[in-house]
Amino acid sequence: MTDELPNRCRLVLIADPKKGGGMEAPRVLDALSGGDVASLILVGGAVEDAEFQKYCEAIVPDAQARGVAVLISGDSRIVGRVGADGIHLETGKAEIDAAVRKHDGRLIVGAGGAKTRHDALELGEAQPDYIFFGRFGFDADPAPHPRNLDLSRWWAEIVNVPCIAQGGSEIASAEAVAATGAEFVALSSAIFNGTMKPSEAVAAVNELLDRTAPRFEEE
Repeated sequence: MTDELPNRCRLVLIADPKKGGGMEAPRVLDALSGGDVASLILVGGAVEDAEFQKYCEAIVPDAQARGVAVLISGDSRIVGRVGADGIHLETGKAEIDAAVRKHDGRLIVGAGGAKTRHDALELGEAQPDYIFFGRFGFDADPAPHPRNLDLSRWWAEIVNVPCIAQGGSEIASAEAVAATGAEFVALSSAIFNGTMKPSEAVAAVNELLDRTAPRFEEE
């Protein structure tokens, strides 16, 4: 990674150890060696707590050393145990608001789960660090889900809270997300389940975004 961050949509990686052979810790770390990655969201879900914590411990220090912010999905206990940078929550406004106040800038608090504009505005009132449009594990189609693109385009035009929009299973899907004005594109299958090594896929995404993503206005 270079010292200067790209002034365009950046990549967020979603890594879920329950997805089989594609997302073991070594493959996640290989992905981070491929180029610019803004952040990494580690998803536990059905994995046992001890197994998930071990998985996170194998990734977090190396990722942070590369300048990548690491968030844990849903489990604040593991955030503290592994020294992660933040937590991703898919709950209601009250829970998001409580987390934002509790962590008070010490941890990144991200909000997911919005399926409508009304949902998104409710979550946005809690002032999370970002809002996520998409669902973990639902990126099997080559293109992004149209709802993710519609919500991202609408949100980027009217709200200052940054948004992450989930792409599809193909690297090319990052271009459609960037065109909405989203600050970040989230990819998982496109990085870990394709024919390229994860590092090669990350490099290809960054090359695509360098060529095609709109540039943000300088403040």
